[in-house]
Amino acid sequence: MVGMRDVAKKAGVSLSSVSLVINGTGYVSQDMRDKVEQAMRELNYVPNELARNFYHGKTGIVGVIVPTIQHPFFATLTAHLQREFAARSLRTMLCSTVDSANGEAQYVEMLRQRSLDALVVAAHTTHDSDYWTSIGRPIVAFDRNLGAHIAQVSSDHARGGALVADVLTRTGARDVVIVGGPRAQFTDLDDAHTTFPTVRYVQTLEERLDAAGIAHAYIESGEVFDLDGIRRTVHDAFDAHPDIDAFVGADLAAAFAVQEAALRGIAVPGRLQIVAYDGTVVADCAGLPLTAVRQDFDAIARAIADNVGQEIDWFDDGGAHGGAPSHHVSSTNASAANETPTAHGGAPSPRATTIPVTLEECSTTR
Repeated sequence: MVGMRDVAKKAGVSLSSVSLVINGTGYVSQDMRDKVEQAMRELNYVPNELARNFYHGKTGIVGVIVPTIQHPFFATLTAHLQREFAARSLRTMLCSTVDSANGEAQYVEMLRQRSLDALVVAAHTTHDSDYWTSIGRPIVAFDRNLGAHIAQVSSDHARGGALVADVLTRTGARDVVIVGGPRAQFTDLDDAHTTFPTVRYVQTLEERLDAAGIAHAYIESGEVFDLDGIRRTVHDAFDAHPDIDAFVGADLAAAFAVQEAALRGIAVPGRLQIVAYDGTVVADCAGLPLTAVRQDFDAIARAIADNVGQEIDWFDDGGAHGGAPSHHVSSTNASAANETPTAHGGAPSPRATTIPVTLEECSTTR
């Protein structure tokens, strides 16, 4: 196997000179650079990227923590993130907390030990905000509030809830069933605050339905990784609400609702309207093209990657979260909405990026 010593011998230069050329550190003359690069080409030498990254104090690896990759939303998110990071010469190391009991702790320790350059947290955590701030390394949260000093990217879920409410109100829905995750997530910090920006979609939807005088019920489907539980919940919802005329849930729940309606001979959208939330490929493969609020996965991935890059640069420059640098004060980009989400339901977070959502009306609404 060809190594740096072989390149140095071939080029007639010192090993340290080869190292300077490969790692891009220090000054070397153009003549010496040409000799080294010519020797590399003749020997078909490929620099060890991992070793080079360690030389610069980096690994080129970003850890991504999700609840599960079985769920279509997180599978879609991680695919987009991996492509976005790869375009920036970063590798993705994925942790599914359901499949790895100590996954979160292991990844945090890897971040502390600089085996990872940054961490993206997209799974529920029981730690308070002081824990994440104390790590003192690049962290970006997706659809999670990890504290005022941790960068956050979220979709505009309040707008998503309003879009669903508008279509149901306009089409005359009278008895709506909403299927979602544990209601405890709505106030997992205290009676008024949550770490989950996603709950704003349900909260806004319920408020709009109340204002329109439309009956609605919220049914918990269990944890996001319990796919069979989601199916059972949808089945039970049809039993418990025989007069249902509108169903709202994440793509998977909405797809199960299409199947359940077909088994029961319920016409969609004539008797029952179905609205999905997320807009993954499942919304297009449910038997009927689902009317869906679509999250912009391309924009989400770009915003997360932008924040990761800014965080890495900030820490490389010796920054610390004791004082907020300019990119922390206003984390906006071309795809960010004008409205800044609130941190824990309180004052607006200066480090949050909100990505717009859209409603695509298809075959399951009138």
